[in-house]
Amino acid sequence: MADAIPCTWMRGGTSKGAYFLKSDLPTDESARDALLLSIMGSPDPRQIDGIGGADPLCSKVAVVSSSSRSDADIDYLFLQVYVDQPIVTDAQNCGNILAGVGQFALENRLCEPQSGETKISVYMVNSDQVAEVTVQTPNGSVTYDGDAHIDGVPGSSAAVLQNFPQAAGSSCGALLPTGNAVDVVDGVALTCIDNGMPVVVMRASDLGIVGYESREELDANTTLKKQLESIRLQVGPMMNLGDVSEKSVPKMTLVAPPRNGGAITTRTFIPHRCHASIGVLGAVSVATACMLPESPAAELAEIPPGTEKLISVEHPIGETGVVMQVAFSDGGIKVHKAALLRTARKLFSGLAFPSQ
Repeated sequence: MADAIPCTWMRGGTSKGAYFLKSDLPTDESARDALLLSIMGSPDPRQIDGIGGADPLCSKVAVVSSSSRSDADIDYLFLQVYVDQPIVTDAQNCGNILAGVGQFALENRLCEPQSGETKISVYMVNSDQVAEVTVQTPNGSVTYDGDAHIDGVPGSSAAVLQNFPQAAGSSCGALLPTGNAVDVVDGVALTCIDNGMPVVVMRASDLGIVGYESREELDANTTLKKQLESIRLQVGPMMNLGDVSEKSVPKMTLVAPPRNGGAITTRTFIPHRCHASIGVLGAVSVATACMLPESPAAELAEIPPGTEKLISVEHPIGETGVVMQVAFSDGGIKVHKAALLRTARKLFSGLAFPSQ
């Protein structure tokens, strides 16, 4: 039997993934990726020979280590393991999996807990930025029990607060990588934006749908998916992402007016399957697009008053609230705050066995 690897399986936000210490994985990236594919059971639509959940949202990996940076406590590398292809990519962040990184680091003694709550500075390796994460540590110990609730997850758990003060341009080099609030591709007006996650925001009606369809309806709409992929491949170079044919970014988000008391309704493709909800950093990017006066999102969004605004991003199974504070100057926008609440739960910890 192949050598076993220490592994913790956690729900982070509305995703699930395997958390590893960097020191437990091969230093060679090709060997590391081959190991992770084996552990997750990819490529196989069911991931039947691994621990993956047969869904992109349940086929994720966090690689965590102590940080040598003066502005960070730990380093976090996110890896998306494709389900039905032999691909492991670091082309994006994942704010949902980030929700479990602080607890994992504390339980593996990469940093010291405080009494009550512990603030951890996390260097997000994928995008060269630092996020601020606050986890609950009553009496100096990690807890997963609490009364915080997020849509898409039954029950309640301990609150995890996330703030992304350095998110703008994390992958594309600029908040608006094309230099425009609005571009037109294949006759569709869209906003290319990167406030933690590269996202293309379009009106659902411009793609021939209403924007309130179920995930299953949209996944079955092959015409829509072909349209989206055509646009995605064209905007990849425009967003400084190069050829994105084998990349998981940019995400494609279709927006419609809110209908459940939020600010905007979304349906997001990640990139070829409709998301059950919306990614954390995807929600941050969409919320930011709602603040751009010329964007398709702003035309449909209902923005609350006040300097600090709670932008409720509706998705197929609920909503994700993003606290935004922005300023406008010289024809541009500056994001001062982009924060939100997540939860996490440890599901098991032990040894993962790759195939021979």
